[in-house]
Amino acid sequence: MDAPEEPVPPVIYTMENKPIVTCAGDQNLFTSIYPTLSQQLPREPMEWRRSYGRAPKMIHLESNFVQFKEELLPKEGNKALLTFPFLHIYWTECCDTEVYKATVKDDLTKWQNVLKAHSSVDWLIVVVENDAKKRNKTNILPRTSIVDKIRNDFCNKQSDRRNLPLFLRCYSSLKMPWCSTMNWTLCFLSMLSTLVLGVSVPPGALDCWVFLSCLEVLQRIEGCCDRAQIDSNIAHTVGLWSYATEKLKSLGYLCGLVSEQGPDSEDLNRTVDLLAGLGAERPETANTAQSPYKKLKEALSSVEAFEKHYLDLSHATIEMYTSIGRIRSAKFVGKDLAEFYMRKKSPQKAEIYLQGALKNYLAEGWALPITHTRKQLAECQKHLGQIENYLQTSSLLASDRHLTGNEREYFCREILSFASQQADSPGHKIVLPMHPFAQLRDLHFTPSNAVVHVGGVLSVEITVCSQMPVPVHAEQIAINVHFSIEKNNYRKTAEWLTKHKTANGIVSFPAETSPFPTSQNSLPALELCEMFERSPSDNSLHTTGIICKNVHVLLRKQESGASLEAPSGAALESGAHVLKCTAVTLEPGPNAITFRTQAKEPGTYTLRQLCASVGPVWFVLPHIYPLVQYDVYSQEPQLHVEPLADSLLAGIPQKVKFTVTTGHYTVKNGDSLQLSNVEAMLILGHEENRAVIYSNMREKASDAALRVQSSDKVTSISLPAAPAYHMIEFELEVLSLPSAPATGGESTMLGMTEPHGKHKDTQKAGHCMATMDHKVSIDCPWSIYSTVISLTFSMPFRTTHSLLSSGTRKYVQVCVQNLSELDFQLSGSHLAETGGRTDLRPVPLNTEAEQRIHSRQAVFFVWELKWTQEPPPSLHCRFSVGFSPASEERLSVSLKPYTYEFQVDNFLTLYSVRAEISPPPGTELCKTGSLCSLEVSITRLSDLSDADKDEALTEREDYFSTKLMYEVVDNSSNWAVCGKSSGVISMPVAARATHRVRMEVMPLFAGYLPLPDVRLFKYLPHHSAHSSQLDADSWIENDSLSVDKHVDDQLDSGSVQSRGSTRSVASSEHKGLPMPRLRALPPGQAFNASAGTQVLVIPSQDDHVLEVSVT
Repeated sequence: MDAPEEPVPPVIYTMENKPIVTCAGDQNLFTSIYPTLSQQLPREPMEWRRSYGRAPKMIHLESNFVQFKEELLPKEGNKALLTFPFLHIYWTECCDTEVYKATVKDDLTKWQNVLKAHSSVDWLIVVVENDAKKRNKTNILPRTSIVDKIRNDFCNKQSDRRNLPLFLRCYSSLKMPWCSTMNWTLCFLSMLSTLVLGVSVPPGALDCWVFLSCLEVLQRIEGCCDRAQIDSNIAHTVGLWSYATEKLKSLGYLCGLVSEQGPDSEDLNRTVDLLAGLGAERPETANTAQSPYKKLKEALSSVEAFEKHYLDLSHATIEMYTSIGRIRSAKFVGKDLAEFYMRKKSPQKAEIYLQGALKNYLAEGWALPITHTRKQLAECQKHLGQIENYLQTSSLLASDRHLTGNEREYFCREILSFASQQADSPGHKIVLPMHPFAQLRDLHFTPSNAVVHVGGVLSVEITVCSQMPVPVHAEQIAINVHFSIEKNNYRKTAEWLTKHKTANGIVSFPAETSPFPTSQNSLPALELCEMFERSPSDNSLHTTGIICKNVHVLLRKQESGASLEAPSGAALESGAHVLKCTAVTLEPGPNAITFRTQAKEPGTYTLRQLCASVGPVWFVLPHIYPLVQYDVYSQEPQLHVEPLADSLLAGIPQKVKFTVTTGHYTVKNGDSLQLSNVEAMLILGHEENRAVIYSNMREKASDAALRVQSSDKVTSISLPAAPAYHMIEFELEVLSLPSAPATGGESTMLGMTEPHGKHKDTQKAGHCMATMDHKVSIDCPWSIYSTVISLTFSMPFRTTHSLLSSGTRKYVQVCVQNLSELDFQLSGSHLAETGGRTDLRPVPLNTEAEQRIHSRQAVFFVWELKWTQEPPPSLHCRFSVGFSPASEERLSVSLKPYTYEFQVDNFLTLYSVRAEISPPPGTELCKTGSLCSLEVSITRLSDLSDADKDEALTEREDYFSTKLMYEVVDNSSNWAVCGKSSGVISMPVAARATHRVRMEVMPLFAGYLPLPDVRLFKYLPHHSAHSSQLDADSWIENDSLSVDKHVDDQLDSGSVQSRGSTRSVASSEHKGLPMPRLRALPPGQAFNASAGTQVLVIPSQDDHVLEVSVT
């Protein structure tokens, strides 16, 4: 079964830093032994037992033997390993008692005292007996007398139980009682088993000597220790048991006691020679029933006796190794037992030991022992007829890189041979794991987003790396697919699926480079996701949890660690969804395999299992991980309309893109889109318009001319024929009629009133464009329902107006701001009164026919209003101007002018306000810090008009009057107003009626200072019918105005002392009382005749700091 193994010579590694061993006593004796000792010691392997749960390891030990000196012993606290002596040996060949007492004993005592002083407890005394010297002695004691004296004088005094007296007897007359640990005992037994010292011995003699030595040491230990001590020191003695078992096994193989046929004549002669070489048993053990001598002689006497003793020793050694936790050593002995059973043709007994050893090697990661044990296990399984197990082991060996090419090919042929023999007689399938046969490296989807519509074709290309040494023909390679449907019949769209998929469509799988399990730290990370369950009635959350998405991978790895070489147990999944590829030849190394499938049902398809069949043998990858999915969607036809620019501008043609996603619908000739016309928006069609048809992968399929037909109510767009799951794209121009939102009342340069209707102004006083929405209803051929789309157009212009006055002359100013990014050409500006009055004529002050308005700039238009009759209180105006993009050449359509409607109220001038500041008497100029006189003149310019008819109007006997409130404020803080800064006056409603108010002001700065502002308000009494309606536009800082309850009787009361615009706060006593209202006069009714006037103020002479105001 197995290919013959060539013996590999042992590799001996030299050590750079060797452990130090000191030598005391007879230096000449040690010098004669040292050459052989230094050569043979590194050849014997030793077991290194490591701490902290680390597995033992076999090593080769070299030592640096040096002469003993007290300076070499470590000082207290010095733990340097490189200079630390690990063992101290005393050498002597004394065989005379008198000499021992006279010199050797004293020398040993001094040596021991020095070691004790430095707390050195690892020492060894070696006594070498020379037969030549013994024959020269006439009155010698028994040969154990010197050894016994040394043991009695030194060994029994040691409190440390590790230093036990050991007595060793060898065929070369070497007698070495050892006083050290069991590890050193085993080391030197190994060393002395190869130390020939020039003595020629027959094969097996050294094995006999070592076996007897081990058992004699163990017997001595049993004689001087109780059972509890022996059990507690198994860790120190188990090595001798294992060594004795190994030597007995060697003797059994040597003497033919392990072969199935038994020993032949040559084996019997060798056994007789070894038994004769043992000689007679020593007198002290002759009466012992189970002496080492009797055990060895009995074991070599017959096959049955050898089997009994070898099994007893092996089982005892395994139990001792197991009890102290040295599992690997126990499995190693068990592996020898398995080899013994295989020699005895008992594979059923060998299998359990081989499985145990293999499990241990796999757990610890020993690559070469794994390979060797699998070879033995394969032979065992083949003899037992375990076909599935044998094929699985053969696949592992065929992919094992530690075997030679011939060996790997042999095991691969075994699998192929079985598959070919069973092909003619089909039976049950044999399922084996995939990873030793082949490994899945990567997967590539086409299309790359792994999304395909119903009826579409999906391609899946996988790269499989064959681990076999020869090409393998597979009848079929299949991928089992799990199909799932979204809950609530929700169908994902192609856009949604594309956003949630990888871009390149390539999925890479981790390579299994190690033939044995990795450490716990290299397990894949948990993939957790949240799970929520809500109540179907009120959608409230009632259950939450965490789901592990890759639990099958984690459990698979843990189970494989528990039974590493058990049958795969992988089950073939059966289902309706399978991707297949037949007649595939897998070459050694990477192989590309392509699967193609046509999607039939929408949903999510998960690739679960990869299978390869070679006859009845199926190699299965039970779980494909990471998760690999592709989606099949069934999409409803859709129409999407979007502008090509960031925003659509009203007034000029703008391009709009139409996208028809056919989905499962097939567009036929004659199908069209019916668009309902909008009054303020036109759809423009041109002969050069074309539609382009794309596949769902954005590949251009064809293009066709686009026909657009318009009537009064409907615009029809004929669609070109297109198959299902394609896209039709075309562009059209739309034109929204330009018109600014109508405004009412007054509008200043800073803002405009709220737009009405469909117009939306996103920011009144800002620089954002006003927008308007046009809703278009579209009838599609695939639906009985209409699709409503909304197009939002932005007005490129923002228009405001203001009323300007110069006495009684009136002017209207219109400001057009370009808020877009384009430049426009303006032409034909016009202002018209829409009320139909012929006596009112606006006269334009702009004489240019065309003007360019750049992006983010403004253009102003001014008209003077002239009339022949008294105009009405309110004017309705329409401003219009033609415009076109400055960068465009000739447009295909004529553009409508831009219009802006507004209203001007109360624009006739009723009052003229003039202010004048006079210097103090006797001075020509005003000085800082000195009081100056301020005279305010309020003059009525016209008689009673409709604008005066309000609550403030009072009818006298011969005239009408109205109540006004004046207020003098200086927002620039150039003047300090002293005395009354505000007051209520009764103003006659008659032309040229004048009211003057005087007050004192103090200039605060030097220079040309503008005059303080004078404001006029209509003073409406509290008994007004509208007094309870608080109008924010008619109140001027009402919360800080002081109002007296007798203000009607005392018109000039309630004056305020102020500086600048500061006023006193209303007292709480007026809280809850009906209060008068103030209404500011419109800008057109009050004309400030002093606007822009400045007064020269010089600094006073005593000022140290000169402050000058420059305006």
